Amino acid sequence: MDDLLITGGSLVDGSGAPARHADITVSDGVITAVLEPGTAPQARRVIEADGAIVTPGFVDIHTHYDGQVTWDDALEPSASHGTTTVITGNCGVGFAPVVPGQHHQLIELMEGVEDIPGTALYEGIDWQWESFPEYLDLLDRKQWSMDVGTQIAHGAVRAYVMGERGIRNEAASTADIAQMANLTQQALAAGALGFSTSRILGHQSIHGDPVPGTFAGRDEVFAIGQAMQPYGSVFELVPGGSVGQGGLALGNEEAPLHQELKWMQQLSCETGLPITFLIVEFGEDPEAWKVTMDFVADANAKGARLFPQTASRPAGVLLSWQSNHLFQRRPSYLAIADLPLEARLAQLRKPEVKQAILDEDNLPPLSESINDAMHLIIAQNIENVFPLSEPLNYEPAAEDSVAALARRAGVPVEAFMYDQMLAQDGKAILMMPGLNFARGNCDALYDMLANPDSVVGLADGGAHCRLICDASSTTHLLTYWVRDRQGPKLGLEYAVKKQCADTAALYGLSDRGLVSPGKRADLNVIDFEHLCLGMPYVTHDLPAGGQRFLQAAHGYRATLVAGEVVRENDEDTGARPGRLLRGRR
Repeated sequence: MDDLLITGGSLVDGSGAPARHADITVSDGVITAVLEPGTAPQARRVIEADGAIVTPGFVDIHTHYDGQVTWDDALEPSASHGTTTVITGNCGVGFAPVVPGQHHQLIELMEGVEDIPGTALYEGIDWQWESFPEYLDLLDRKQWSMDVGTQIAHGAVRAYVMGERGIRNEAASTADIAQMANLTQQALAAGALGFSTSRILGHQSIHGDPVPGTFAGRDEVFAIGQAMQPYGSVFELVPGGSVGQGGLALGNEEAPLHQELKWMQQLSCETGLPITFLIVEFGEDPEAWKVTMDFVADANAKGARLFPQTASRPAGVLLSWQSNHLFQRRPSYLAIADLPLEARLAQLRKPEVKQAILDEDNLPPLSESINDAMHLIIAQNIENVFPLSEPLNYEPAAEDSVAALARRAGVPVEAFMYDQMLAQDGKAILMMPGLNFARGNCDALYDMLANPDSVVGLADGGAHCRLICDASSTTHLLTYWVRDRQGPKLGLEYAVKKQCADTAALYGLSDRGLVSPGKRADLNVIDFEHLCLGMPYVTHDLPAGGQRFLQAAHGYRATLVAGEVVRENDEDTGARPGRLLRGRR
């Protein structure tokens, strides 16, 4: 008798094949059969999936749970959104290897680049490792709601090998490079799934220092890539020029991004490594992504394995009185900023406090961190701020912006924004779309998602806790791009394949991503007709009371990891079958 039977559902198996009605049986964490409806034998437990779709569990390849996996077994916000496998260690930042006593360097780097509260990292991480294999040994003793794969990060490697020279991005010596290559091999041999680096100036520590490796020379990058060749592991990066820095400068082969693309092509062709890199539409060069995709198509036809990694929605910063907002550095607001929320809101509702705040200018930011400078970014993009309300719309029209609404109401924009954030008992949220919204729509995102060379990622689970909650992108891909968008859409089977089989295959996880006999029983049972996202909300549940946004989903009847139901009817069951993934399968 099988452990479990899922019956009555419409199977979207992850291969891209048309949906079909089927029964799925599971035993010992593995799918044992996919059968015609009504032909499956009895099982110890039956999940009725009538009216629902059954999909593989989602494989999210771009998260930053490197610290969170050491203290949190649930791994929210990803757990609420059908995700059954996550990959950490992206963008060149991570926590191993680390020189004893120098943990602060990696925390300051992660806090600056990924906006994870440093206090939470200091409080939450119990540093019981120095080497990357020792870090994996610690994770091997953990259990989570999903499986966790890791990558070794260039920033940590460089800091470990070169110390302050590495932190300052000085050129590496031949001996430095050899040691970095050896450490990368050591990590891959122990089970890391890849290596990551970042080469954009915007990725900086809390002190404003670019990520170690930002300016790494060709000799350093290729030596590490060549050391990876025996393992066939993923080389992940944020390329120089991908956001700002001159972009692609159409037709200019000396532009930063074009130079990056050329060395990626050569490295992939020489080593056979799959290389995945961030691709976005950005305002300074809104056509760069198109030329990048054309380059990739040509390079892959010549033997390269390049996988541009795209998000499924704009990178929209969330604004509220509980997080970042336009007024956060104004003296009258700073005078009440440390009050508990309800007391602060009571003050903000007073006409004299409101007028004082509106009449003032912001003081200079305390640091170069994006949180401290967010008021400046909002001021520069005030025409691009929108109310966020249910049903959630991450592709709003220009006439629905806060500025447009204020003009129609005959109210100054700042005053209107102030009052908007006081709605819903002071917990209303505004959204400021940034990347992938350069033309005020998501047409570029559609083209990137629909391109067969791209992979879907960049959800940043665990990162930018006080700015975004994009780990819900897996749900958004299905609800918006398949069902709800007014305009070009993706097919259901294509979208499921994109975030299941395709992402799993990139990282060599051939045991998952498909609903097929012998594959892991990582599965979702989804009420697709009613699947929806809830409003993001602020919590203070990180270590040391650290703040973050979370976002629920409604419509996941069941999520299974290795055959165990980890979520049922959108609630955590407490089951923790997730384990560390060591190496490609």
